[in-house]
Amino acid sequence: MVRAGLGYLAAADAAQLPAATQAECLRELERNDAAATAARASFLAAFTAGQGHAGDGDYSAVSWLIHRTGITRGAAVGHSAWAKRAATHPKVVAALGARQVSESVGRVICLWTGKLPREHRDAADEQLLAAFAGGLGLADLAGLFAEMYVRARGDLPDQDPGREFADREVKLATTIGGAGVLHGDLTAGCAAAVAAVLDALAAPAGKDDDRTKGQRYHDALAEAMRRLTAAGLLPERAGQPVKAWAHISLADLMLLDGDSALQEQWTERVRARWAARRAHAAETGASDGAWLDGDAAAAIACDAAMAPVVTGDVNVDALEDLVRLCVELDRLRRDDERRPDTTQAWAAIEQAVIGKAVDLLSGPGGLASFLRRRQLGVRLGGPSLPLDIGYAETVPAGIRNAVLLRDRHCQWAGGCHQPAGACEVHHTKHKARGGTTSVKDCVLLCAFHHQVVIHRWGWTLVVNPDGTTTAWNKDKTKVLHSHGPPARAG
Repeated sequence: MVRAGLGYLAAADAAQLPAATQAECLRELERNDAAATAARASFLAAFTAGQGHAGDGDYSAVSWLIHRTGITRGAAVGHSAWAKRAATHPKVVAALGARQVSESVGRVICLWTGKLPREHRDAADEQLLAAFAGGLGLADLAGLFAEMYVRARGDLPDQDPGREFADREVKLATTIGGAGVLHGDLTAGCAAAVAAVLDALAAPAGKDDDRTKGQRYHDALAEAMRRLTAAGLLPERAGQPVKAWAHISLADLMLLDGDSALQEQWTERVRARWAARRAHAAETGASDGAWLDGDAAAAIACDAAMAPVVTGDVNVDALEDLVRLCVELDRLRRDDERRPDTTQAWAAIEQAVIGKAVDLLSGPGGLASFLRRRQLGVRLGGPSLPLDIGYAETVPAGIRNAVLLRDRHCQWAGGCHQPAGACEVHHTKHKARGGTTSVKDCVLLCAFHHQVVIHRWGWTLVVNPDGTTTAWNKDKTKVLHSHGPPARAG
């Protein structure tokens, strides 16, 4: 009934309704949203307590919400917060269920009263809810809570010495273009140290320095981070020295012929794909470095260690021809002896197999394929796959970095976006059972999916030839796929 009613409202032409009807619908939607929040909090609290998420190989209820209900991380964290409030603020959740207070006002009340000693919270929630029901607005509620706060802390000193330290935080978010947004609450000592460093490095560089103070502080922060990284004072991560990864495409490193319109078109296409990768990294919070192009790429490439990682794009359109040629070559090789009339055909097919194998991994997005096809707009065949593969007994820096740059986050088949910095390199076939250490035989997994789900719960994960992953539980009653294979053209 609820779904049918909401469907009816969503399909209705609201512009044709009178303002009074629109207003009543908006009020009812807010009340229903409050009730839905209370219901979700109750179910999610029970689901979390029973570890229902573990049945799908997820390490938390937040992770399960992200990958099983298709919501963003922010929404999942918000839902989880309400599930916790069901236990710490039961009166507020009950008021939501009774549609007496909106979700947003209920959340503010919980944030306020959460600062009180535990024994005062229920009474404070009840008083604030009653005041809101009596017609007080948020400003008046804030004043009322301030009085409650002072009374509840009457036996404490005027300034809580631990409050500033407990409230400390710094958050760094990235935009679609890869730029960062930094904000936080610093303790007095940290603020003084940051100010001293920025002031020392942000001095004008001369009379021609026309940067604003904000720009100079930004450049000072970048310089401080560069010096700290170069000084070798940072602790190692995963056994490797800390590095700042900067991704630069071949299109920005090569000095392509400016007179070639075809190469210019390919360059623009590569840069568009580069921008898409950069946007994906920003949206998922990946910690795999900065994605640079244009002047920024040229600036950092001037004095940086280059680590080439060659990747290719799978072109599934070439697969059928490759299989057909391999079958034909096998037929010729199964002949008892090479006859003179087949020698030339044998050599021709071998060359064709090699060429078609290159086509398969060059992909529609590759430079060779692009120049051969002489066309734009061909769909991509699949995820980028490393082409230069090495083998080793341990996981050396080169292979580790290649796996990190390829995967960028936990590759659990059921979905997980733990960043590369929080992941471990997993051998898809254990070395004790003959597994080799190579890029194609290793995959990034977070500690939970690596140590718990695979090595404790007995799940198995494999990396498919097209770069996707598949996992199944110990008794093979549940199978997870990262995504399906790319569809064929036509």
